[in-house]
Amino acid sequence: MSREVALSIPQLQSENNHRLFLQRFSVSFHFSVSFTRDVFSEDNRTLIDAVGEAGARGVHRVAFVIDEGVEREMPDLKRRISAYVGAWPNLALAGPVETIVGGEAAKNDAAHVTQLQKRFVALGLDRHSYVVCVGGGAVLDLVGYAAATTHRGIRHIRIPTTVLAQNDSGVGVKNGINAFGMKNMLGTFVPPHAVINDSVFIDVLPGRDKRAGMSEAVKVALIRDKAFFEWIEEKAEALAIFASEPLEKLIRHCAVLHMRQIAHGGDPFERGSVRPLDFGHWAAHKLEVLSNYELRHGEAVAIGIALDTRYSVLSGLLPAGEELRVCRLLKRLGFGLWHDACDLRDGSGALMLLKGLEEFREHLGGELTITLLKELGTGIEVHTMDAGLIGEALDWLRSEALA
Repeated sequence: MSREVALSIPQLQSENNHRLFLQRFSVSFHFSVSFTRDVFSEDNRTLIDAVGEAGARGVHRVAFVIDEGVEREMPDLKRRISAYVGAWPNLALAGPVETIVGGEAAKNDAAHVTQLQKRFVALGLDRHSYVVCVGGGAVLDLVGYAAATTHRGIRHIRIPTTVLAQNDSGVGVKNGINAFGMKNMLGTFVPPHAVINDSVFIDVLPGRDKRAGMSEAVKVALIRDKAFFEWIEEKAEALAIFASEPLEKLIRHCAVLHMRQIAHGGDPFERGSVRPLDFGHWAAHKLEVLSNYELRHGEAVAIGIALDTRYSVLSGLLPAGEELRVCRLLKRLGFGLWHDACDLRDGSGALMLLKGLEEFREHLGGELTITLLKELGTGIEVHTMDAGLIGEALDWLRSEALA
């Protein structure tokens, strides 16, 4: 005789005797974000301590993937990585350090994902192994996606090498690539095992890339922290020449604000329709594509911030004059606030940038939700944007940028 085993799962029973069992569990995610200098110095324990967090005993097998742009600036990096791993008896290189194309090109070709997946399998990596990626945000996105989809998840450690990656994307939980003409169409929400921000990589970063990452600091300050915005205003001239001390503080505080939003904003994996950390991004993502990626992500974000700040004024949410203050700061940091892609038209004469609104909605699904400003330091969510007002904001931005 069979007997139904009692389960500690809430059970609902309908009138027709069909049973529904509700499965419910939670998973706690945590990962360290370290700030250090010269992570591959043999006496620097940051990486070995991050690997040790998994609690496994014995030798940890580690595969390294580095951004070709980083290797170009630091040609001795592969040797230093090998020497570092060799200095620690509980680390072992799973194979030679791999170099991969950097920049947005890394995310524009799905073949790169397959290439990495094949390599991880060939190296015999498993869920107790580690993939360490050293590179900019695009390469981190790509390698994180490949790691997350091999064996349904190989532990991934990020070592971001740009301002943008250290203060924003590198401390987040997203991975992915571009596809079908749209940004980040394919990807996963898989947190890294650890993030290590090393200021040595910022030292050798080209100036254009140092600047590009500052726009994300302006963005998060505008929606969450007015005092931080005022600090950026105060330090704008020093930041514009990439002075080390204020730049390092900007990176740290911006990273903390992004981490706080992800942890306490109530929607770390974006199941809802609200994305406050994407203020200015509906236009930025489309501008990257329309400019054929001539615009860096951070440069497009600066334009998107300026556009949405002016729109906030035109729609009556933000007091007039505040958009001038925001644009003035972006200019002082060295950003251009116009690109010809802003005014591209399709065959019917419609503004192509406006397609970015629907693509932004489709990417998340549900109701269109855009973050605008009601005051500096405080964002507000809206569910519609008026095409006429966007056109007016663009006209204003063109004249303001070229003034």
